[in-house]
Amino acid sequence: MKILERLFQFFSIYIVALGLLWAVKIVYGFSDYLIPSPLEVLQIARENGLLYVKAVLNTSAVAVAGHMIAIVLATAVGLVGRLNSWPGSLTRIAAYNLQAYPIVAVAPIIFLFFGDGLSSRLLIAAIICYFPLLLSFIGIFAEPVEEVEHFYRMTGRINWRLELAIRTFENLDKIITVIVGSGTLAMVGTIVAEFLAASQGIGYVIRKALYQSNLAKILVALFLIGLCSSLYLSLIETIGKWIKARLTGE
Repeated sequence: MKILERLFQFFSIYIVALGLLWAVKIVYGFSDYLIPSPLEVLQIARENGLLYVKAVLNTSAVAVAGHMIAIVLATAVGLVGRLNSWPGSLTRIAAYNLQAYPIVAVAPIIFLFFGDGLSSRLLIAAIICYFPLLLSFIGIFAEPVEEVEHFYRMTGRINWRLELAIRTFENLDKIITVIVGSGTLAMVGTIVAEFLAASQGIGYVIRKALYQSNLAKILVALFLIGLCSSLYLSLIETIGKWIKARLTGE
């Protein structure tokens, strides 16, 4: 039901956006060259639908892989960054400073060393969605749950693994929300990488359509991107709710 609900929301937003776009076209009398007609968009979808579906599936696969890498990396760095000692402080400072560099400035270096293939797209996707995950994980892992931890501390049974388990369990909803939200950034990162230099994926399709000034192709590509993003985010959210239900016994 969550997947159907999210898909309905996406379709509603997309249809409203298209309606506003075509309303502007009618009001201001823009030509089909600037804003394509509905028939032109449907024609592009029929002619290039299969090609675009393959491209967006390619992009989605890279985005999912990059998202998983970012989750693992943010968890590992967050475990170190939560510490009040110098390793934790150094890790936090390094993570914050690295995030200060815009991806468009770092991307040429990535493409120089890794080329314009899968490795670069994976790395850029992971970099873009990694930082919000890291901030949340550091905050969650470093924030004590005093009412629970106090008992184990008084009985001498507390250790860092139990401490992390308690804090993770108490903040499951936050963790699920952050992971779901960062999934969107993974898709954005992959598309940005493809738009900048890659030779495949839906970002590459959008770049070619932009050079051709073909808004109809871009609208079809945006529809497929939104559709795949909605499905992936719904899947993550469903898995997160299932894990929470198993842990809590609900």
